[in-house]
Amino acid sequence: MNYSDRIKPTDKSIYSYLEDLLKRNYQIPTFQREVVWEKENVKKLWDSIYKFYPLGSVLIWKTDLQLQNHREIGGHIISDDDFNRVEYQYILDGQQRTTSLLTSIYGGQIEGKKDFDPTLYIDLTVEDVDEIDDESYKKRFLFWEEIDDDNGRIKANFQRKKRYEQGLILKLKKIKESFGDVERSLVQNTEEDYKDYDHPVMVQLRKIKEVLDNYRISLIELKGIQVSEVCQIFERINQAGRPLNIFDIVVAKTFRTANHDVKGFYLRELINDFRSMNQSNYMQIDDLTYLQILAVLIYKTIDNSGVSNITDRYLNNVRAEQIEKVWDRAKVAILKTFDFFENHLRLKGPQLIPLRYFYMTVAFYFFENHKPDYSFINKYFWYYSFHRDDLLSNTTHLWKHINFLEEKKEGRNPVFDRFLIDKNSLRTASYSSKGRLSRAILSLFASRDPRDWANPNRSVLSDVYYILTDKPNLHHVFPLNYIENNKGANRLDSNSLMNIVYLTQITNLRISDKNPVDYLKDYDCQGFENALSSHLLPSDILTWARMDEMPDNALDIFIEERIECIINDL
Repeated sequence: MNYSDRIKPTDKSIYSYLEDLLKRNYQIPTFQREVVWEKENVKKLWDSIYKFYPLGSVLIWKTDLQLQNHREIGGHIISDDDFNRVEYQYILDGQQRTTSLLTSIYGGQIEGKKDFDPTLYIDLTVEDVDEIDDESYKKRFLFWEEIDDDNGRIKANFQRKKRYEQGLILKLKKIKESFGDVERSLVQNTEEDYKDYDHPVMVQLRKIKEVLDNYRISLIELKGIQVSEVCQIFERINQAGRPLNIFDIVVAKTFRTANHDVKGFYLRELINDFRSMNQSNYMQIDDLTYLQILAVLIYKTIDNSGVSNITDRYLNNVRAEQIEKVWDRAKVAILKTFDFFENHLRLKGPQLIPLRYFYMTVAFYFFENHKPDYSFINKYFWYYSFHRDDLLSNTTHLWKHINFLEEKKEGRNPVFDRFLIDKNSLRTASYSSKGRLSRAILSLFASRDPRDWANPNRSVLSDVYYILTDKPNLHHVFPLNYIENNKGANRLDSNSLMNIVYLTQITNLRISDKNPVDYLKDYDCQGFENALSSHLLPSDILTWARMDEMPDNALDIFIEERIECIINDL
Protein backbone atom coordinates (compact mmCIF):
# COMPACT_ATOMS: atom_id res chain seq x y z
CA MET A 1 0.00 0.00 0.00
CA ASN A 2 1.25 3.47 -0.93
CA TYR A 3 1.81 5.96 1.87
CA SER A 4 -0.75 8.22 0.20
CA ASP A 5 -3.39 5.50 0.74
CA ARG A 6 -2.71 5.14 4.46
CA ILE A 7 -4.46 8.36 5.41
CA LYS A 8 -7.64 9.35 3.62
CA PRO A 9 -9.51 12.55 4.55
CA THR A 10 -13.22 12.36 3.81
CA ASP A 11 -16.50 13.64 5.21
CA LYS A 12 -20.12 12.70 5.78
CA SER A 13 -23.29 14.51 6.72
CA ILE A 14 -24.30 14.27 10.37
CA TYR A 15 -27.18 11.95 9.56
CA SER A 16 -25.17 9.70 7.26
CA TYR A 17 -22.49 9.35 9.91
CA LEU A 18 -25.00 8.51 12.65
CA GLU A 19 -26.94 6.12 10.41
CA ASP A 20 -23.70 4.25 9.65
CA LEU A 21 -23.08 4.05 13.37
CA LEU A 22 -26.53 2.62 14.07
CA LYS A 23 -26.06 0.17 11.20
CA ARG A 24 -22.98 -1.07 13.10
CA ASN A 25 -20.53 0.13 10.46
CA TYR A 26 -18.40 1.79 13.16
CA GLN A 27 -17.12 0.27 16.37
CA ILE A 28 -15.74 1.92 19.50
CA PRO A 29 -12.90 -0.12 21.06
CA THR A 30 -12.93 -0.51 24.82
CA PHE A 31 -9.57 1.23 25.20
CA GLN A 32 -11.33 4.51 24.39
CA ARG A 33 -11.55 6.79 27.40
CA GLU A 34 -14.91 7.07 29.16
CA VAL A 35 -17.34 9.66 27.84
CA VAL A 36 -17.80 12.68 30.07
CA TRP A 37 -21.20 13.90 28.91
CA GLU A 38 -22.07 17.48 29.99
CA LYS A 39 -25.14 19.45 28.94
CA GLU A 40 -23.19 22.66 28.43
CA ASN A 41 -20.65 20.95 26.17
CA VAL A 42 -23.40 19.39 24.07
CA LYS A 43 -25.01 22.79 23.57
CA LYS A 44 -21.66 24.31 22.58
CA LEU A 45 -21.13 21.50 20.11
CA TRP A 46 -24.42 22.24 18.43
CA ASP A 47 -23.75 25.98 18.50
CA SER A 48 -20.57 25.31 16.51
CA ILE A 49 -22.53 23.22 14.03
CA TYR A 50 -25.27 25.88 13.85
CA LYS A 51 -22.61 28.46 12.96
CA PHE A 52 -20.86 26.08 10.55
CA TYR A 53 -17.68 26.09 12.61
CA PRO A 54 -15.32 23.11 12.19
CA LEU A 55 -15.48 20.47 14.93
CA GLY A 56 -12.21 18.68 14.33
CA SER A 57 -11.86 15.34 12.60
CA VAL A 58 -13.12 11.96 13.73
CA LEU A 59 -10.29 9.44 13.42
CA ILE A 60 -11.29 6.06 11.95
CA TRP A 61 -8.96 3.05 11.94
CA LYS A 62 -9.75 0.47 9.25
CA THR A 63 -8.30 -2.95 10.01
CA ASP A 64 -9.02 -6.67 9.84
CA LEU A 65 -8.34 -6.99 13.59
CA GLN A 66 -11.37 -7.85 15.68
CA LEU A 67 -11.07 -5.97 18.96
CA GLN A 68 -13.23 -5.94 22.04
CA ASN A 69 -15.60 -3.03 21.56
CA HIS A 70 -18.38 -1.22 23.35
CA ARG A 71 -21.71 -2.93 22.70
CA GLU A 72 -23.62 0.33 22.92
CA ILE A 73 -23.13 4.07 22.94
CA GLY A 74 -25.54 6.46 24.59
CA GLY A 75 -27.97 3.57 25.10
CA HIS A 76 -27.98 2.59 21.39
CA ILE A 77 -26.75 -0.86 20.33
CA ILE A 78 -23.87 -0.57 17.86
CA SER A 79 -22.46 -4.10 18.15
CA ASP A 80 -23.35 -7.58 19.35
CA ASP A 81 -21.56 -10.70 20.52
CA ASP A 82 -21.57 -12.33 17.09
CA PHE A 83 -20.40 -9.23 15.19
CA ASN A 84 -18.02 -10.28 12.42
CA ARG A 85 -16.70 -8.31 9.45
CA VAL A 86 -13.94 -8.67 6.90
CA GLU A 87 -12.91 -5.12 7.77
CA TYR A 88 -13.66 -3.21 10.97
CA GLN A 89 -13.85 0.55 11.36
CA TYR A 90 -12.87 1.71 14.84
CA ILE A 91 -13.42 5.25 16.09
CA LEU A 92 -10.06 6.15 17.63
CA ASP A 93 -10.86 9.77 18.35
CA GLY A 94 -14.30 11.37 18.36
CA GLN A 95 -16.28 9.17 20.74
CA GLN A 96 -17.29 12.20 22.82
CA ARG A 97 -18.64 14.13 19.83
CA THR A 98 -20.25 11.01 18.39
CA THR A 99 -22.12 10.27 21.61
CA SER A 100 -23.30 13.88 21.89
CA LEU A 101 -24.57 13.96 18.29
CA LEU A 102 -26.28 10.59 18.52
CA THR A 103 -28.12 11.26 21.78
CA SER A 104 -29.04 14.83 20.79
CA ILE A 105 -31.00 13.57 17.80
CA TYR A 106 -32.08 10.05 18.77
CA GLY A 107 -32.26 10.36 22.54
CA GLY A 108 -30.93 7.52 24.63
CA GLN A 109 -29.33 7.02 28.02
CA ILE A 110 -26.35 8.73 29.59
CA GLU A 111 -24.37 6.77 32.15
CA GLY A 112 -24.76 8.28 35.58
CA LYS A 113 -27.84 10.27 34.50
CA LYS A 114 -30.50 7.59 34.77
CA ASP A 115 -33.66 9.69 34.43
CA PHE A 116 -32.26 12.34 32.09
CA ASP A 117 -33.46 12.64 28.48
CA PRO A 118 -30.52 13.77 26.29
CA THR A 119 -32.74 14.61 23.31
CA LEU A 120 -32.01 18.16 22.18
CA TYR A 121 -34.64 20.76 21.22
CA ILE A 122 -34.25 24.08 19.43
CA ASP A 123 -36.18 27.28 20.15
CA LEU A 124 -36.93 28.95 16.82
CA THR A 125 -37.71 32.28 18.50
CA VAL A 126 -34.13 32.84 19.67
CA GLU A 127 -32.18 35.07 17.30
CA ASP A 128 -28.46 35.85 17.15
CA VAL A 129 -27.55 39.10 18.87
CA ASP A 130 -24.62 39.82 16.53
CA GLU A 131 -21.94 38.06 14.51
CA ILE A 132 -19.85 37.18 17.55
CA ASP A 133 -22.77 36.25 19.80
CA ASP A 134 -21.55 33.56 22.19
CA GLU A 135 -24.43 33.36 24.65
CA SER A 136 -27.69 32.86 22.75
CA TYR A 137 -26.98 29.13 22.25
CA LYS A 138 -27.83 28.56 25.92
CA LYS A 139 -31.42 29.60 25.20
CA ARG A 140 -31.59 28.30 21.63
CA PHE A 141 -30.69 24.69 22.43
CA LEU A 142 -32.71 23.12 25.23
CA PHE A 143 -33.26 19.84 26.99
CA TRP A 144 -36.70 18.70 28.08
CA GLU A 145 -36.02 19.55 31.72
CA GLU A 146 -35.65 23.18 30.59
CA ILE A 147 -39.03 23.08 28.80
CA ASP A 148 -41.33 20.99 30.97
CA ASP A 149 -43.25 23.20 33.44
CA ASP A 150 -44.74 20.20 35.32
CA ASN A 151 -48.32 21.33 34.64
CA GLY A 152 -47.58 24.91 35.57
CA ARG A 153 -45.70 24.16 38.79
CA ILE A 154 -42.29 25.24 37.37
CA LYS A 155 -42.83 28.93 36.67
CA ALA A 156 -39.42 29.43 35.00
CA ASN A 157 -40.42 27.01 32.22
CA PHE A 158 -43.97 28.26 31.70
CA GLN A 159 -43.27 30.37 28.58
CA ARG A 160 -41.04 27.71 27.02
CA LYS A 161 -43.67 25.03 27.52
CA LYS A 162 -46.16 27.31 25.81
CA ARG A 163 -43.83 27.82 22.82
CA TYR A 164 -43.32 24.06 22.67
CA GLU A 165 -47.09 23.53 22.42
CA GLN A 166 -47.22 26.14 19.65
CA GLY A 167 -44.58 24.27 17.63
CA LEU A 168 -41.90 26.91 18.19
CA ILE A 169 -39.64 24.61 20.22
CA LEU A 170 -38.91 21.39 18.36
CA LYS A 171 -36.73 18.32 18.42
CA LEU A 172 -33.82 18.46 15.98
CA LYS A 173 -34.90 15.09 14.69
CA LYS A 174 -38.37 16.35 13.84
CA ILE A 175 -36.98 19.23 11.76
CA LYS A 176 -34.79 16.84 9.80
CA GLU A 177 -37.33 14.08 9.23
CA SER A 178 -40.65 15.97 9.11
CA PHE A 179 -39.74 19.40 7.84
CA GLY A 180 -42.83 19.73 5.66
CA ASP A 181 -45.16 18.98 8.59
CA VAL A 182 -43.31 21.46 10.81
CA GLU A 183 -43.48 24.20 8.20
CA ARG A 184 -47.18 23.53 7.50
CA SER A 185 -47.99 23.62 11.20
CA LEU A 186 -46.38 27.04 11.58
CA VAL A 187 -48.12 28.45 8.51
CA GLN A 188 -51.48 27.25 9.84
CA ASN A 189 -50.82 28.65 13.34
CA THR A 190 -53.87 30.69 14.41
CA GLU A 191 -52.18 32.65 17.20
CA GLU A 192 -49.56 34.38 15.05
CA ASP A 193 -48.95 34.84 11.34
CA TYR A 194 -45.85 32.91 10.18
CA LYS A 195 -46.84 32.91 6.51
CA ASP A 196 -44.25 35.58 5.72
CA TYR A 197 -41.22 33.87 4.17
CA ASP A 198 -38.88 36.30 5.95
CA HIS A 199 -40.45 35.94 9.38
CA PRO A 200 -37.54 35.36 11.89
CA VAL A 201 -39.04 32.04 13.03
CA MET A 202 -39.23 30.75 9.45
CA VAL A 203 -35.68 31.96 8.78
CA GLN A 204 -34.47 30.07 11.84
CA LEU A 205 -36.36 26.95 10.77
CA ARG A 206 -34.79 26.96 7.30
CA LYS A 207 -31.35 27.63 8.76
CA ILE A 208 -31.42 24.66 11.11
CA LYS A 209 -32.77 22.47 8.29
CA GLU A 210 -29.87 23.58 6.12
CA VAL A 211 -27.45 22.78 8.95
CA LEU A 212 -28.87 19.28 9.44
CA ASP A 213 -28.80 18.63 5.69
CA ASN A 214 -25.45 20.11 4.78
CA TYR A 215 -23.08 20.17 7.74
CA ARG A 216 -20.30 17.66 7.10
CA ILE A 217 -18.42 15.67 9.74
CA SER A 218 -14.73 15.49 8.85
CA LEU A 219 -13.31 11.96 8.94
CA ILE A 220 -9.71 10.80 8.68
CA GLU A 221 -9.50 7.14 7.74
CA LEU A 222 -6.35 5.17 8.59
CA LYS A 223 -5.70 1.99 6.66
CA GLY A 224 -2.69 -0.33 6.57
CA ILE A 225 -1.50 1.10 9.87
CA GLN A 226 0.19 -1.27 12.31
CA VAL A 227 -0.80 -1.49 15.96
CA SER A 228 2.39 0.18 17.22
CA GLU A 229 1.74 3.16 14.94
CA VAL A 230 -1.89 3.34 16.01
CA CYS A 231 -0.71 3.62 19.63
CA GLN A 232 1.50 6.58 18.74
CA ILE A 233 -1.21 8.26 16.67
CA PHE A 234 -3.79 7.80 19.41
CA GLU A 235 -1.48 9.32 22.01
CA ARG A 236 -0.71 12.35 19.87
CA ILE A 237 -4.29 13.18 18.98
CA ASN A 238 -5.90 12.20 22.30
CA GLN A 239 -7.01 15.47 23.85
CA ALA A 240 -6.91 14.02 27.36
CA GLY A 241 -3.25 13.20 26.85
CA ARG A 242 -3.77 9.58 27.85
CA PRO A 243 -1.45 7.29 25.90
CA LEU A 244 -2.90 4.21 24.26
CA ASN A 245 -0.87 1.34 25.64
CA ILE A 246 -0.31 -1.84 23.64
CA PHE A 247 -1.92 -3.56 26.64
CA ASP A 248 -5.21 -1.86 25.73
CA ILE A 249 -4.95 -3.20 22.19
CA VAL A 250 -4.14 -6.74 23.36
CA VAL A 251 -7.02 -6.68 25.86
CA ALA A 252 -9.42 -5.72 23.09
CA LYS A 253 -7.92 -8.11 20.57
CA THR A 254 -7.92 -11.18 22.84
CA PHE A 255 -11.39 -10.57 24.27
CA ARG A 256 -13.69 -13.57 23.77
CA THR A 257 -17.31 -13.89 24.75
CA ALA A 258 -18.48 -17.08 26.38
CA ASN A 259 -20.84 -19.48 24.65
CA HIS A 260 -21.82 -23.14 24.99
CA ASP A 261 -18.63 -24.25 23.18
CA VAL A 262 -15.97 -22.03 24.73
CA LYS A 263 -15.44 -20.01 27.89
CA GLY A 264 -15.00 -16.27 27.77
CA PHE A 265 -11.66 -14.50 28.03
CA TYR A 266 -10.95 -10.98 29.27
CA LEU A 267 -7.29 -10.24 30.01
CA ARG A 268 -7.94 -7.12 32.09
CA GLU A 269 -10.27 -9.04 34.39
CA LEU A 270 -7.77 -11.92 34.59
CA ILE A 271 -5.01 -9.61 35.83
CA ASN A 272 -7.27 -7.61 38.13
CA ASP A 273 -8.49 -10.83 39.74
CA PHE A 274 -4.86 -11.86 40.24
CA ARG A 275 -4.09 -8.49 41.84
CA SER A 276 -6.83 -9.09 44.40
CA MET A 277 -5.22 -12.33 45.63
CA ASN A 278 -3.21 -10.59 48.35
CA GLN A 279 -2.19 -7.16 49.63
CA SER A 280 1.40 -7.09 48.39
CA ASN A 281 2.39 -3.76 46.88
CA TYR A 282 3.95 -5.69 44.00
CA MET A 283 0.54 -6.88 42.83
CA GLN A 284 -0.07 -3.35 41.57
CA ILE A 285 2.75 -3.23 39.01
CA ASP A 286 1.55 -1.82 35.72
CA ASP A 287 -0.46 -3.78 33.15
CA LEU A 288 2.27 -3.64 30.52
CA THR A 289 4.77 -5.36 32.82
CA TYR A 290 2.30 -8.21 33.41
CA LEU A 291 1.84 -8.54 29.66
CA GLN A 292 5.57 -8.56 29.00
CA ILE A 293 6.12 -11.25 31.64
CA LEU A 294 3.51 -13.36 29.85
CA ALA A 295 5.16 -12.66 26.50
CA VAL A 296 8.50 -14.00 27.76
CA LEU A 297 6.85 -17.15 29.11
CA ILE A 298 4.85 -17.67 25.91
CA TYR A 299 7.97 -17.33 23.78
CA LYS A 300 9.93 -19.83 25.88
CA THR A 301 7.04 -22.28 26.23
CA ILE A 302 5.07 -22.30 22.97
CA ASP A 303 6.75 -23.13 19.67
CA ASN A 304 6.11 -20.78 16.74
CA SER A 305 4.13 -18.45 18.99
CA GLY A 306 4.94 -15.35 16.93
CA VAL A 307 5.83 -13.64 20.23
CA SER A 308 9.62 -13.47 19.95
CA ASN A 309 10.07 -10.18 21.81
CA ILE A 310 8.32 -7.89 24.29
CA THR A 311 8.05 -4.87 21.97
CA ASP A 312 4.70 -3.62 20.69
CA ARG A 313 5.18 -5.34 17.34
CA TYR A 314 5.35 -8.79 18.96
CA LEU A 315 2.99 -8.18 21.85
CA ASN A 316 0.39 -7.56 19.17
CA ASN A 317 0.72 -11.26 18.25
CA VAL A 318 -0.27 -12.51 21.71
CA ARG A 319 -3.41 -14.64 21.54
CA ALA A 320 -5.92 -15.56 24.22
CA GLU A 321 -5.22 -19.29 23.95
CA GLN A 322 -1.49 -18.65 24.48
CA ILE A 323 -2.14 -16.73 27.68
CA GLU A 324 -4.51 -19.47 28.85
CA LYS A 325 -1.85 -22.10 28.20
CA VAL A 326 0.72 -20.46 30.53
CA TRP A 327 -1.48 -18.52 32.95
CA ASP A 328 -1.80 -20.98 35.85
CA ARG A 329 1.94 -21.63 35.91
CA ALA A 330 2.68 -17.95 35.30
CA LYS A 331 0.71 -16.95 38.41
CA VAL A 332 2.88 -19.22 40.55
CA ALA A 333 6.08 -17.79 39.04
CA ILE A 334 4.93 -14.19 39.46
CA LEU A 335 3.94 -14.77 43.08
CA LYS A 336 7.34 -16.34 43.76
CA THR A 337 8.97 -13.32 42.12
CA PHE A 338 7.08 -10.93 44.35
CA ASP A 339 7.86 -13.08 47.38
CA PHE A 340 11.55 -13.00 46.47
CA PHE A 341 11.60 -9.21 46.20
CA GLU A 342 9.51 -8.63 49.29
CA ASN A 343 10.55 -11.34 51.75
CA HIS A 344 14.00 -12.49 50.63
CA LEU A 345 15.42 -9.14 49.56
CA ARG A 346 13.11 -7.28 51.99
CA LEU A 347 12.17 -4.65 49.40
CA LYS A 348 8.69 -3.62 50.44
CA GLY A 349 7.63 -1.83 47.28
CA PRO A 350 8.13 -1.91 43.49
CA GLN A 351 9.50 1.64 43.49
CA LEU A 352 12.82 0.23 44.72
CA ILE A 353 13.38 -2.34 41.94
CA PRO A 354 16.40 -0.95 40.04
CA LEU A 355 15.47 -2.43 36.63
CA ARG A 356 11.93 -3.18 35.46
CA TYR A 357 13.19 -6.08 33.31
CA PHE A 358 13.92 -7.90 36.59
CA TYR A 359 10.20 -8.72 36.71
CA MET A 360 10.52 -10.64 33.45
CA THR A 361 13.85 -12.35 34.10
CA VAL A 362 13.17 -13.38 37.69
CA ALA A 363 9.64 -14.57 36.83
CA PHE A 364 11.14 -16.68 34.05
CA TYR A 365 13.64 -18.15 36.53
CA PHE A 366 10.84 -19.21 38.88
CA PHE A 367 8.58 -20.48 36.06
CA GLU A 368 8.28 -24.26 36.42
CA ASN A 369 11.34 -24.22 38.70
CA HIS A 370 10.55 -26.52 41.59
CA LYS A 371 13.94 -26.15 43.28
CA PRO A 372 15.06 -22.55 42.78
CA ASP A 373 18.52 -21.63 44.08
CA TYR A 374 17.84 -18.51 46.14
CA SER A 375 21.54 -17.89 46.73
CA PHE A 376 22.04 -17.76 42.97
CA ILE A 377 19.08 -15.50 42.19
CA ASN A 378 20.08 -13.22 45.07
CA LYS A 379 23.57 -12.89 43.59
CA TYR A 380 22.04 -12.31 40.15
CA PHE A 381 19.90 -9.44 41.46
CA TRP A 382 22.72 -7.55 43.18
CA TYR A 383 25.28 -8.26 40.45
CA TYR A 384 23.20 -6.58 37.76
CA SER A 385 21.85 -3.85 40.05
CA PHE A 386 25.34 -2.57 40.95
CA HIS A 387 27.50 -3.54 37.99
CA ARG A 388 29.46 -0.62 36.58
CA ASP A 389 27.84 -1.14 33.19
CA ASP A 390 24.08 -1.09 32.70
CA LEU A 391 23.55 -4.65 31.49
CA LEU A 392 19.76 -4.92 31.54
CA SER A 393 18.44 -1.84 29.79
CA ASN A 394 17.19 -3.18 26.44
CA THR A 395 15.60 -6.26 24.94
CA THR A 396 18.93 -7.59 23.64
CA HIS A 397 20.15 -7.64 27.24
CA LEU A 398 16.85 -9.17 28.32
CA TRP A 399 17.17 -12.26 26.13
CA LYS A 400 20.81 -12.74 27.14
CA HIS A 401 19.62 -12.81 30.75
CA ILE A 402 16.81 -15.23 29.92
CA ASN A 403 19.32 -17.61 28.28
CA PHE A 404 21.70 -17.22 31.25
CA LEU A 405 18.94 -18.06 33.73
CA GLU A 406 17.74 -20.93 31.55
CA GLU A 407 21.18 -22.49 31.85
CA LYS A 408 20.85 -22.38 35.62
CA LYS A 409 17.36 -23.88 35.52
CA GLU A 410 18.73 -26.74 33.42
CA GLY A 411 21.52 -27.42 35.93
CA ARG A 412 24.44 -26.14 33.84
CA ASN A 413 25.71 -23.64 36.48
CA PRO A 414 26.47 -20.56 34.37
CA VAL A 415 29.36 -18.35 35.50
CA PHE A 416 29.05 -14.65 36.18
CA ASP A 417 31.63 -12.42 34.56
CA ARG A 418 33.93 -10.36 36.74
CA PHE A 419 31.95 -7.95 38.91
CA LEU A 420 32.92 -4.32 38.25
CA ILE A 421 31.73 -1.45 40.41
CA ASP A 422 32.46 2.24 40.02
CA LYS A 423 33.26 4.00 43.29
CA ASN A 424 32.74 7.43 41.80
CA SER A 425 29.25 6.48 40.62
CA LEU A 426 28.42 5.46 44.18
CA ARG A 427 29.97 8.67 45.48
CA THR A 428 27.91 10.91 43.20
CA ALA A 429 24.62 9.00 43.14
CA SER A 430 22.00 11.61 43.95
CA TYR A 431 19.17 11.49 46.43
CA SER A 432 16.92 13.11 43.81
CA SER A 433 17.83 10.66 41.05
CA LYS A 434 15.55 7.80 40.02
CA GLY A 435 18.14 6.00 37.93
CA ARG A 436 19.16 2.38 38.14
CA LEU A 437 22.09 2.88 40.53
CA SER A 438 20.17 5.21 42.86
CA ARG A 439 17.40 2.64 43.18
CA ALA A 440 19.98 -0.09 43.68
CA ILE A 441 21.60 1.80 46.56
CA LEU A 442 18.26 2.45 48.25
CA SER A 443 17.33 -1.19 47.66
CA LEU A 444 20.53 -2.34 49.32
CA PHE A 445 19.89 -0.09 52.32
CA ALA A 446 16.35 -1.44 52.60
CA SER A 447 17.38 -5.08 52.19
CA ARG A 448 19.61 -4.91 55.28
CA ASP A 449 16.52 -4.44 57.46
CA PRO A 450 17.61 -1.08 58.90
CA ARG A 451 16.81 -0.59 62.57
CA ASP A 452 15.30 2.36 64.36
CA TRP A 453 17.94 4.34 66.24
CA ALA A 454 15.61 5.13 69.12
CA ASN A 455 14.43 1.48 69.37
CA PRO A 456 17.15 -0.77 67.89
CA ASN A 457 14.95 -3.88 68.04
CA ARG A 458 12.38 -2.28 65.74
CA SER A 459 12.60 -2.39 61.93
CA VAL A 460 12.30 0.99 60.26
CA LEU A 461 10.63 -0.29 57.10
CA SER A 462 7.19 -1.88 56.94
CA ASP A 463 4.36 -2.36 54.48
CA VAL A 464 2.58 0.67 55.94
CA TYR A 465 5.74 2.73 55.47
CA TYR A 466 5.61 2.12 51.73
CA ILE A 467 1.86 2.41 51.30
CA LEU A 468 1.79 5.88 52.80
CA THR A 469 4.39 7.45 50.51
CA ASP A 470 6.39 6.87 47.36
CA LYS A 471 9.29 8.65 49.05
CA PRO A 472 10.29 6.70 52.14
CA ASN A 473 11.37 8.87 55.05
CA LEU A 474 15.02 9.35 54.20
CA HIS A 475 17.42 11.23 56.44
CA HIS A 476 20.79 12.87 55.74
CA VAL A 477 23.30 11.65 58.32
CA PHE A 478 25.07 14.98 57.88
CA PRO A 479 22.03 17.29 57.53
CA LEU A 480 22.10 19.53 54.48
CA ASN A 481 21.64 22.79 56.38
CA TYR A 482 24.30 21.77 58.86
CA ILE A 483 26.85 21.17 56.07
CA GLU A 484 25.80 24.39 54.34
CA ASN A 485 26.75 26.32 57.47
CA ASN A 486 29.72 24.16 58.43
CA LYS A 487 31.36 23.17 55.16
CA GLY A 488 34.87 22.98 56.58
CA ALA A 489 37.29 21.10 54.33
CA ASN A 490 34.59 18.88 52.83
CA ARG A 491 34.52 18.65 49.04
CA LEU A 492 31.85 16.01 48.42
CA ASP A 493 28.13 16.63 47.92
CA SER A 494 26.11 16.18 51.10
CA ASN A 495 23.12 15.19 48.94
CA SER A 496 24.92 12.01 47.91
CA LEU A 497 23.07 8.78 48.64
CA MET A 498 26.12 7.81 50.67
CA ASN A 499 24.81 10.37 53.19
CA ILE A 500 21.32 8.81 53.34
CA VAL A 501 19.67 6.43 55.83
CA TYR A 502 16.11 5.21 56.37
CA LEU A 503 14.62 6.53 59.60
CA THR A 504 11.18 6.80 61.11
CA GLN A 505 9.55 10.17 60.65
CA ILE A 506 9.59 10.98 64.37
CA THR A 507 13.33 10.29 64.60
CA ASN A 508 13.98 12.31 61.48
CA LEU A 509 12.08 15.30 62.89
CA ARG A 510 13.85 15.05 66.23
CA ILE A 511 17.29 15.14 64.57
CA SER A 512 16.41 18.01 62.24
CA ASP A 513 19.58 19.95 61.29
CA LYS A 514 21.72 19.04 64.28
CA ASN A 515 25.44 18.27 64.24
CA PRO A 516 25.90 14.45 63.99
CA VAL A 517 28.25 14.58 66.98
CA ASP A 518 25.41 16.06 69.05
CA TYR A 519 22.41 14.00 67.97
CA LEU A 520 24.13 10.58 67.82
CA LYS A 521 24.93 10.78 71.52
CA ASP A 522 21.16 10.87 72.20
CA TYR A 523 20.82 7.33 70.75
CA ASP A 524 24.11 5.79 71.92
CA CYS A 525 22.86 3.01 74.16
CA GLN A 526 22.75 -0.80 74.11
CA GLY A 527 22.16 -2.13 70.60
CA PHE A 528 22.91 1.17 68.85
CA GLU A 529 26.14 -0.06 67.23
CA ASN A 530 24.21 -2.94 65.63
CA ALA A 531 21.53 -0.49 64.53
CA LEU A 532 24.15 1.63 62.75
CA SER A 533 25.60 -1.49 61.15
CA SER A 534 22.16 -2.39 59.76
CA HIS A 535 22.34 0.89 57.83
CA LEU A 536 25.79 0.01 56.42
CA LEU A 537 27.27 2.98 58.29
CA PRO A 538 30.98 3.14 59.18
CA SER A 539 31.83 3.06 62.88
CA ASP A 540 33.93 6.22 62.76
CA ILE A 541 30.90 8.47 63.03
CA LEU A 542 29.95 6.96 66.39
CA THR A 543 33.57 7.23 67.55
CA TRP A 544 33.49 10.95 66.69
CA ALA A 545 30.29 11.41 68.67
CA ARG A 546 31.76 9.70 71.70
CA MET A 547 34.89 11.87 71.43
CA ASP A 548 32.67 14.94 71.03
CA GLU A 549 34.61 16.11 67.98
CA MET A 550 35.15 15.19 64.36
CA PRO A 551 37.62 16.06 61.58
CA ASP A 552 37.13 19.17 59.47
CA ASN A 553 36.49 16.94 56.46
CA ALA A 554 34.30 14.46 58.34
CA LEU A 555 31.65 14.25 55.57
CA ASP A 556 34.25 13.27 52.96
CA ILE A 557 35.77 10.64 55.25
CA PHE A 558 32.31 9.31 56.12
CA ILE A 559 31.27 8.99 52.45
CA GLU A 560 34.48 7.19 51.45
CA GLU A 561 34.20 4.73 54.33
CA ARG A 562 30.55 4.06 53.64
CA ILE A 563 31.43 3.23 50.04
CA GLU A 564 33.82 0.62 51.41
CA CYS A 565 31.07 -0.74 53.68
CA ILE A 566 28.77 -1.13 50.67
CA ILE A 567 31.42 -2.79 48.50
CA ASN A 568 32.39 -5.19 51.29
CA ASP A 569 28.74 -6.06 51.83
CA LEU A 570 28.21 -6.74 48.14
